[in-house]
Amino acid sequence: MDIKLNELRLIESKRELEAIPEGKKLINTINAHSYNTALKDKLFAEALQRGDALIPDGASIVMACRWLKAKSQPKERIAGWDLFVMEMERLNRKGGKCFFMGSSEKVLGLIKERTKAVYPNITVETYSPPYKPEFSEEDNRAIIEAINRADPDLLWIGMTAPKQEKWTYTHWDELKIRCHTGTIGAVFDFFAGTVERAPEWWQKHSLEWLYRLLKEPKRMWKRYIIGNTLFLWNVGKLMMKRL
Repeated sequence: MDIKLNELRLIESKRELEAIPEGKKLINTINAHSYNTALKDKLFAEALQRGDALIPDGASIVMACRWLKAKSQPKERIAGWDLFVMEMERLNRKGGKCFFMGSSEKVLGLIKERTKAVYPNITVETYSPPYKPEFSEEDNRAIIEAINRADPDLLWIGMTAPKQEKWTYTHWDELKIRCHTGTIGAVFDFFAGTVERAPEWWQKHSLEWLYRLLKEPKRMWKRYIIGNTLFLWNVGKLMMKRL
């Protein structure tokens, strides 16, 4: 399945995100990096397009939709962190269970402790999958059984893109849950405190990517320097087709 930014159905505002009805819903995020990846990965493109909601996690996505006069015109960037906070606050008000699947036992332990302090009405269950490029059938069965046994009100998947989106989409029908599910990657580390999120000034000026690049240049230079340039090239090609 091909993916075209100007044809995507994106959530356009935080208010629209808040209005997503309760029930089993898959919510994904898209940024410049994931869009570039989806152009080369058909399963990833399908996962993004066939989820229940897709949020623009990047100022570059918002601006590109304007340039392209896309079907969806997001009014603001909605970060994975915004989704996380919104859903956790809503669940905390009524009380319930949250399941975190992904990351290390250390990070998951820190998440449990912080949830107790910040969201005291939420109980937490976790699962740390094995670190490998692809899971075996036994791995998948163990993950699915753990999630289904917990029967959470809210499910977070954090294994980095595109692995997290492809895994969740592929196994969606096997997850016997009645909850919102979000693929949020780095938010696990942000919430645990193992990775520092950019200060508010950087976020407001659409420079969170630059802050991460300055903090972790060896790990992030390819994603942000090469990746952002490639994204502009890909958007430029779409604009040329419109002429």
